[in-house]
Amino acid sequence: MEKKSSNSNLHRAAKVKNDEFYTRRTDIENELKHYKDQFRGKIVYCNCDDPFESDFFKYFAANFNALGLKKLITTSYVKSPIVGKQLPLFEMRGLKPDGKEPIKIEVSEVKDLNSDGAIGLEDVQRLLKDDANVTTSLKESGDFRSKECVELLKRADIVVTNPPFSLFREYIAQLMKNRKKFLIIGNDNAISYKEFFEFIKKNKIWAGYGKVKEFRQPDGTIKKFGNVGWYTNLDTTKRHDKLTLYKKYDRKEYVKYDNYNAIEVSKVSDIPMNYEGVMGVPVTFLDKYNPSQFEILGITDRDPNNKYRAKMYTKKDSPKYNDLNRRAAIKVNNELKPTYARLLIKLKQ
Repeated sequence: MEKKSSNSNLHRAAKVKNDEFYTRRTDIENELKHYKDQFRGKIVYCNCDDPFESDFFKYFAANFNALGLKKLITTSYVKSPIVGKQLPLFEMRGLKPDGKEPIKIEVSEVKDLNSDGAIGLEDVQRLLKDDANVTTSLKESGDFRSKECVELLKRADIVVTNPPFSLFREYIAQLMKNRKKFLIIGNDNAISYKEFFEFIKKNKIWAGYGKVKEFRQPDGTIKKFGNVGWYTNLDTTKRHDKLTLYKKYDRKEYVKYDNYNAIEVSKVSDIPMNYEGVMGVPVTFLDKYNPSQFEILGITDRDPNNKYRAKMYTKKDSPKYNDLNRRAAIKVNNELKPTYARLLIKLKQ
């Protein structure tokens, strides 16, 4: 029941465009630990983050020297409901006293300003208070699509953030257009977005390491989700790990779809080692995907032009023909049943 409720939270958020979900520090640390060597000497841009609330900014600021960053840039959106609550803006030079403006923070160096022998958030706070060159007001809204923020994007090497759920397609398109490396959060269903899936299929985007099950909201409450994780084009070790296959193909065990030229494999662990044709697997396969071992061919999701589709249903076939056409279908007790969305894959020889 919790999974259904969690997933409905995501759908509801997208519908009402409630995008104020803040990633917890522990989830950021658990994911970022896998990429540390890839950040050395890089300019990191967090372009969907209120720096006074965002744990992305806090993580990179506190670990600026440990990661060997060249620069950290973050921008806030003018409509952020919590801008300036943790570190009052009137304490910072170069900003308006009312604290209602979108801002840009650029950090190029973090020194041990409190002389405690360690670099931490207190040093960053002192830096922001004392150096007018670090924090400046934005002329525009701070929206990632604004000209001002796009220019900052062009300067960056790697973008790391939790983009608005309701603008995920547009956000990804901007990153790919500007050929940026990135590590971002998105829902599992994004794989069914036509443009996004093409990037997955062409090995230009892949899954990160972990899942993010809880987010903090502006009022301090926790919102749970059941299908949210990381997407990236930074290299991961796991995408080079070969998936161990132990089952062999048996035509009695693996059912062929009625409307796709492929067989149904309901569990990733059941992928047969010796089947040379097309297989439909759960979208969770993406977490195990090794492009040297498998090829992603398509997805069984609302595409009438899919080259592996064998037929389209009509009212004559079933009163639920529209539901059947949305997905791959199998016959159960002589009745057609739609499956969940499936990735169509093939073993590489």
